[in-house]
Amino acid sequence: MSWPTSNRVRFLLRGVLSGLLLLSGLTARATDILPTTLDDFSHPELWHAEGTDDISTALRPVADDHGNALCLDFNFNGVSGGATLRRALPVTFSDNYALSFDLRGAMPANDLQVKLIDASGDNVWWYRREGFQPNAHWQTINAGKRDIESAWGPAKDRTLRQTRTLEFTVYAGHGGKGELCMSNLRLTLLPASNAHEPEAPADNSPNALFLQQAQQASRGIYPRGFSGEQSYWTLVGADGGAAHSALISEDGAVEVGKGGWSIEPMLIDGRKLMDWANVKTTQSLQDGYLPIPTVRWQVGQLGLATTLIADGSSDHSRLLLQYTVHNDGAQLRSLTLALLLRPFQVNPPTQFLNTPGGTSPIHDVAWDGHALQVNHALQVVPLQTPTAFTASSQLPSAFIEQLTNDEVLQVSNLHDADGHLQGALLYRLTVPAHADVTVGLVVPQVGRPFIPPTDAAAWLQRQRYQVAAAWRGKLNRVALQLPPTQQAIVDTARSAQAQILMSRDGPALQPGTRSYGRSWIRDGAMMSEALLRSGHADAVGEFVRWYAPHQFSTGKVPCCVDARGSDPVPENDSQGELIFTIAEWWRYSHDSAGLNLLWPHVERSIAFMDQLRASERSAGNQTVDRRPLYGLMPASISHEGYSAKPMHSYWDDFWSLIGYDDAVELADHLGKPDEAARYAAARDQFRADLKASILTSMQQHHIDYIPGAAELGDFDATSTTIALSPGHAVDWLPSRLVTQTFLRYWQGFVTRRDGSQHWDDYTPYELRTVASFIRLGWRDRAQQLLTYFLADRRPAAWNQWAEVVGRDPRQPRFVGDMPHAWIASDFLRSVYDMFAYERVADRSLVLAAGLDPAWFAGPGVAIERLRTPWGTLSYSLREQGGQLVLHIPADQAMPPGGLVLPWPYPGKAVGAASLNGKQVNWHDDEIVIHGLPATLSVLRPGTATAP
Repeated sequence: MSWPTSNRVRFLLRGVLSGLLLLSGLTARATDILPTTLDDFSHPELWHAEGTDDISTALRPVADDHGNALCLDFNFNGVSGGATLRRALPVTFSDNYALSFDLRGAMPANDLQVKLIDASGDNVWWYRREGFQPNAHWQTINAGKRDIESAWGPAKDRTLRQTRTLEFTVYAGHGGKGELCMSNLRLTLLPASNAHEPEAPADNSPNALFLQQAQQASRGIYPRGFSGEQSYWTLVGADGGAAHSALISEDGAVEVGKGGWSIEPMLIDGRKLMDWANVKTTQSLQDGYLPIPTVRWQVGQLGLATTLIADGSSDHSRLLLQYTVHNDGAQLRSLTLALLLRPFQVNPPTQFLNTPGGTSPIHDVAWDGHALQVNHALQVVPLQTPTAFTASSQLPSAFIEQLTNDEVLQVSNLHDADGHLQGALLYRLTVPAHADVTVGLVVPQVGRPFIPPTDAAAWLQRQRYQVAAAWRGKLNRVALQLPPTQQAIVDTARSAQAQILMSRDGPALQPGTRSYGRSWIRDGAMMSEALLRSGHADAVGEFVRWYAPHQFSTGKVPCCVDARGSDPVPENDSQGELIFTIAEWWRYSHDSAGLNLLWPHVERSIAFMDQLRASERSAGNQTVDRRPLYGLMPASISHEGYSAKPMHSYWDDFWSLIGYDDAVELADHLGKPDEAARYAAARDQFRADLKASILTSMQQHHIDYIPGAAELGDFDATSTTIALSPGHAVDWLPSRLVTQTFLRYWQGFVTRRDGSQHWDDYTPYELRTVASFIRLGWRDRAQQLLTYFLADRRPAAWNQWAEVVGRDPRQPRFVGDMPHAWIASDFLRSVYDMFAYERVADRSLVLAAGLDPAWFAGPGVAIERLRTPWGTLSYSLREQGGQLVLHIPADQAMPPGGLVLPWPYPGKAVGAASLNGKQVNWHDDEIVIHGLPATLSVLRPGTATAP
């Protein structure tokens, strides 16, 4: 990944290659075509070196027997990003061409990038070599037309024709320091392609090979993801153990590690094969919410339950696989359970980001009668000795046919250079009538030996009990009570916590473990709020203490951090998000000493934000056409919708305003009046600029809603939600604008839900609009949104969402991580807001604003131990004897503005009410409680008896 070109220094040099177009007339034979030298590096002053944040660079001209050259010396200094050689170099390309250059150098394995940038600076093409390591001898790199791809940019026509700037970049893989020397940059204009030229080589990748084979095989022989169908899966791991997490598919296959091979069950009954395609499959979680998933197969009176458990800690975990064969019939059954070792990930081949899905090579297997070692690394240890182990490098269909025909050749060692090995642990089982038989496997971490216990069944059950008990303790710190018909909300809220905790890598909060196995401060801020309200301040403290030191020396906060270090991509929401996370952690933990240690990061973030917005408070942004940009954060790609070209995203500005606001509060708490006053003045100025920008942008684009970006006037209510929560724009934006924005979203949602608008997919980040609707007082609409989104959990019993939900559940597509931990936090925050949310204007907690009045009947609703900045909150709300009774025990959270109950039924407040036996009146359809314990009785509409 590179950084946006709009933020780079651009150097324009005209007339350098006045004779370049002479080559365009060359035709005849290929032997007549000679390259043109674009740069012989005899003028090093034309080149410039720069590094992204905290990366040091220097240029060094050299000359040797090879000729003139230019060396880039660099040091990544422990951060991520790029070191770049750049010059203005106008180039015109023909229909066919080859770009060549010579290089030598010394460095760890990093990415080599050659970028070609057009005159606008917005459209970029590139040639890339990942994990590239030069040597001390000159070598020639040839990049043909097929090797140079469109990288990014808003241009619809992505054909490379003319560029103005050229860059050589070393982008962090392993980082480190080193040198890269360039020489003899050449362009060859080749004859146009014709029918006699060879076509592009066919895709001979393992994924393509197996996809082709799967089309010709019976459905079920290959995993669902290779058979033209979208597959779904869930995550299993220890709290903080993302690095060693596993996946289990909806069909029962288990991916043993990130990007790793899988273990897939099949049953053989005589010559009949039972696989995922010819059984009825259901999924479940233990207790309905614990991260202990089970896949159940049923065919006739025979069943198989596959359960996956992660046992241990974040740095020392192991997988426990439990297979239970059920015989529901009246006759004894004899059959074979085959646990297949397969060179396939559970992550399907449609997944391409960060960890490409599909195949995972198995080159070697070794079976010693007690343990199976794969690729000389990971072991699979059976808890019960299998009847046999066999392996083959044949096609999967041929291998499985051998198993069903009982043509088993026992194998101890096997090697396959292509990595297409498959193996099978075979268990010949006799299952009594109305009984079951259990088989277990253990997959320990590499280098962690495991010796099976004597009583395997009892040990496995004990480990499962202990894991379940540990998770119950983590996931029930807040208790929700809803009617049985709404149990899915309760269970999904608890599962959401587990998904966030399992997705974190040690202290690093991550939105996923495969596609998004990196830590973004944006995602981390939202997940932190969800965790804090759930009682996990310890995890948030670990995260913010780990992330904050990755701040650059300039005060810039990296958008994300991974093993390569801090990422320099300018995403201008990051500063506000770090300050917000620090502030939220302090508000819930009350750790003033910890806040003191983090305070310098707040100061540096504010200083950097001041610089950013000052850069946009220029005279150039006071012209009529640029007036909406005045005083905002600069353009960035923090909003993924603007990745083609950076935009002035209001998402950045809302987060920055949150950061200013929180910095004022933190300075006040720490007794820093000068800083508090200075930050408050900056906040007020920024808020005024932001408000003026929104109104001007709306006027210029003739729209009646808050746009997503100042220069686009686009509609993006999912992004605008940040203005309401955790921002508080309802206090300073005109209410009609907020209302109209989310009314427009509601109208679009209804047409999508009711089928009058065609759609292919959406992102469940939209779950956060539920919280916005609650703040707008749209109780019924919030409920309708929640009902719709809950129906799109896949599989529903696993209480999760992927990043992308498709209308056709089986249409293959990229879906991101399942579960997606940021989306889990959006759901969790919205559910908590249904019960209680903070209203900053009067520093109160608003209760039950999102609860459906139909839920108050019978046992009613309740919440226990919800964390707030003022302590824990518990209350119950139920209808009894014609009254609605709210009971809040003593020793509960009491914010300065009190506890507020808005009128909970449709229409205006009409029911008499009494508080602790004394009559109280509704003011603006609310009753405020200032003392505890409290019992508030409200006459239900349509009931004649006064409370």
